[in-house]
Amino acid sequence: MASNCNYAISAKLHQLLTTKPHTLAFAESCTAGNLSVEFTAVNGASRFLDCGFITYSNEAKTRLLGVDPTLIERFGAVSRECAIAMAKGALHYSCADLALSITGIAGPSGGSQDKPVGTIYLATANRQHQVWCKHLLLDGGRKNIRRDTVQAALELLIEYISQLN
Repeated sequence: MASNCNYAISAKLHQLLTTKPHTLAFAESCTAGNLSVEFTAVNGASRFLDCGFITYSNEAKTRLLGVDPTLIERFGAVSRECAIAMAKGALHYSCADLALSITGIAGPSGGSQDKPVGTIYLATANRQHQVWCKHLLLDGGRKNIRRDTVQAALELLIEYISQLN
């Protein structure tokens, strides 16, 4: 069930997409589809969203997005490198012209000293080979980390699309 916590930000992104039209693809891991839910809570999302991939497991990241398993072995699924590969894979396997990926550790377990709970990576990629990646360190428990990750992803898309021609 949609929480609609980020409805206003989703609506702002929709408004931007009416003036700077782009189609989107999402590749989500730790948010497990919550970005797609929040984005599609706004009427008319089908004009902008091509597809979403929920790639919770490493195997799914490899199978559905083409992420090289040696990249995951070397850097981990929660890494800048994996987030970028996920965004590029979502772009490759979709008809969208812009993709956003999310990978991270929402907790309460799964963290380490190097990558504590709340470690999140967001990445965007477009057909012009422009890539952005953002690292977050969030707190507040699993529910809050996932909500705040979706908010940060929506805000990143707004910032990214605002700068595109």
